[in-house]
Amino acid sequence: MDQRTCIKFCVKIEIKCADAFRMLTVAYGEATLDRSNVYRWYKMFSEGREDVNDEEQTKAQSSQWKLPHEPRPKKARQVRSNVKVLLTVFFDCRGVVHHEFLPQSGTVNKEYYLQVMRNLRETIRQKRPDLWKNKNWLLHHDNAPAHTSLLVRDFLAKNNTLMMSQPPYSPDLAPCDFFLFPKLKRPMKGRRYATLDEIKTASKEELKKILKNDFLKCFED
Repeated sequence: MDQRTCIKFCVKIEIKCADAFRMLTVAYGEATLDRSNVYRWYKMFSEGREDVNDEEQTKAQSSQWKLPHEPRPKKARQVRSNVKVLLTVFFDCRGVVHHEFLPQSGTVNKEYYLQVMRNLRETIRQKRPDLWKNKNWLLHHDNAPAHTSLLVRDFLAKNNTLMMSQPPYSPDLAPCDFFLFPKLKRPMKGRRYATLDEIKTASKEELKKILKNDFLKCFED
């Protein structure tokens, strides 16, 4: 049983955090979460925060409890790779509609993004003919400079592309940020890739694993 489930149960029946930690130690032995993690989860569940985001989970999992007189624990630092890939993805409630990788040494500027828009429209025409025929689709992207450039806005206007506005400082309305990319990054985290092609192949494999119901739930959320 997940230890977080046990902590949640203890919160429900009003067992104190210290007692919950002792019970976990008896049940899980050396595999028990450290005291700081138990406290964090206990506090979160006590506040009714059952849907904890990835950042909070990572922070909780990376915490380590120590006595006041003990030195700060050392943490291994992973060296960042120089091999990087930028993936652009468009999706709807049925799944991925279009994706492409930024060419090596390329830059996401207005000219590049204009070509992405051309590619997207052609893919919609092929993969979503019902929406294309009835013009029953909206484009939503954030307010990145390349997205809001005059060049791109003119192209979208000339092609009668309906836009869904993105209010500033609203990450909860950017599905790539709160849904798609975390789903891609989580299974790829910690794996090493020697070439760009390996990264691209792994990214596409993870994209294919995302279920239609997951996309549907994202749009419902």
